[in-house]
Amino acid sequence: MKKIFFPILLIVGLALTSCHKGPTPDDVAALVAKDYYEQLLQGHYEEYVDGHYQPDSIPASYREQLIRNAKMFIAQQQEEHRGIKQLRVVEAKADTVKHVANVFLAFSYGDSTTEEVVVPMVYQKGIWYLR
Repeated sequence: MKKIFFPILLIVGLALTSCHKGPTPDDVAALVAKDYYEQLLQGHYEEYVDGHYQPDSIPASYREQLIRNAKMFIAQQQEEHRGIKQLRVVEAKADTVKHVANVFLAFSYGDSTTEEVVVPMVYQKGIWYLR
């Protein structure tokens, strides 16, 4: 009986783990956070700003200020570190009950330094947003 039980247990375990296909909430939050920052690095400031969660609509003047801030951030990184040359996801931790995640990104700069930053995310209406 034991000889049959363990192979069956192994097969059931493999079947259960193989049934879980597709990315986890951690994976999705990480990819979305990285994509928002890649948009920023490519100069798509509007898309980056639009990736931030705003529970209500914001005035156009405030949106323009956020776009200017994103541009200033990139200019500052260029001046201080010769720009951000590469982004890499280090880790992501999603809390599906609270609909939030923390994504840890590593910035590799042009001056050969790296920095790890935490990117808080929030899940609203089927979309991950920067918080």
